[in-house]
Amino acid sequence: MRFLTCVLWFLAMAAHAADFARLEGHGGPVKGVAVSQDGKKALTASFDYAVGLWSLPDGGEIARLTGHRAAVNTAVFLPGNRAATASDDFDIRIWDLKTGGSEVLSGHKGKVMALALSPDGRHLASAGWDGWIGVWDLDTSARMHLLQGHGSNVTDVVFAENGSAIYSASTDGTIRKWDVATGAEMLRVTNHGFGVNTLLLNEAAGWLAYGGLDGGTRVLDLGTGALLADLTLERRPILAMAARRDGAQIAVGDGEGFIMVVNTVDWSIARDFRAAKRGPVWALAYDASGDRILAGGLDDAAYFWPLDGTIEGAMMATGERTFLNDPRKMDNGARQFYRKCSICHTLTPDSARRAGPTLWGVFGRPAGSLPGYPYSRAMETADIIWTDETIARLFEIGPDHYTPGSKMPMQRIASEQDRRDLIGFLRDNTGANKE
Repeated sequence: MRFLTCVLWFLAMAAHAADFARLEGHGGPVKGVAVSQDGKKALTASFDYAVGLWSLPDGGEIARLTGHRAAVNTAVFLPGNRAATASDDFDIRIWDLKTGGSEVLSGHKGKVMALALSPDGRHLASAGWDGWIGVWDLDTSARMHLLQGHGSNVTDVVFAENGSAIYSASTDGTIRKWDVATGAEMLRVTNHGFGVNTLLLNEAAGWLAYGGLDGGTRVLDLGTGALLADLTLERRPILAMAARRDGAQIAVGDGEGFIMVVNTVDWSIARDFRAAKRGPVWALAYDASGDRILAGGLDDAAYFWPLDGTIEGAMMATGERTFLNDPRKMDNGARQFYRKCSICHTLTPDSARRAGPTLWGVFGRPAGSLPGYPYSRAMETADIIWTDETIARLFEIGPDHYTPGSKMPMQRIASEQDRRDLIGFLRDNTGANKE
């Protein structure tokens, strides 16, 4: 009997180990995740400018969707084997998941941080850091409205269940309700006082949940606006929320690497566990069964967490991210590289699916010339050879002025000494001094 018990325990643990899975292949942190309605596919949106399309439950990569010119923040499945993604490049892309082709929906003047699909699958809502909410007709790819009224970045959007209204959250601390047909603001739902990052809505059950920059996690009664539950813990900020499809649970991810799972029948905390050695948890989605949560954070992979067994001991970001190393333990050149460059570029011959090309052999290389890397047109046509002088100039005035139209993020290194130290580090670590 004891032997049989041990065998059954081992089999249960083996099954559990299979449930804890990774979707690996990105070259940067994962900022958005989604699971298809049939539960057979997943999407991951990454800082590496790419979107991963994955087969479930085996976790194999079906396609790598490229086209965005900056970090991709969110992804949603659309009807008809399509998907929508949004990015720091201000664009929304609608993807044909069979061919990998895409079209661009333009109109925002800032980063697009969140997307929501209407219940009938005909409309898309977008949340922009320009303070606007976009409403798009997916049949015609036309913009219906740019809803304006928030005093700061819009961080999340969700449709009412009949599709006639949109709820929005903003760093101005408010949650608002908008009429889709007219674009008019209908209601100021609440003023949290601190920025609001995330929204969940369940009209059938009569509640709206939100998470704030201050770590507040609260649930409101839709009818009265009364506080149904305050799930706030001493962790901040709240960055991600997801609801199980049957409405029985919600999951909350924060900036310190924890995932809290809450039963909606009584708003009790079912689980609360550390999912990452170093926060944040940027993205969450339940799988179709509701037994696992897909999470994204600083790691280059998204992780499935089983919720029906022990989950202690396994974490995201098991390896240390170099750009998070203690700057006091580096010389100044290394400090400049790891803070300014390492999340996008490698120092090895392989670019490793990073947002930018490898810097190995960069000195003497014409801009836009590394084989196999998808450069922007601006960089392909730039008349630049990378030298001490041109690299210094790049960071002195910033890529937005030195290589306008390229995918490089806008950043400068103001100190001449810091620029010299960075160039010295690059010469020592990109093969320039080894020839």
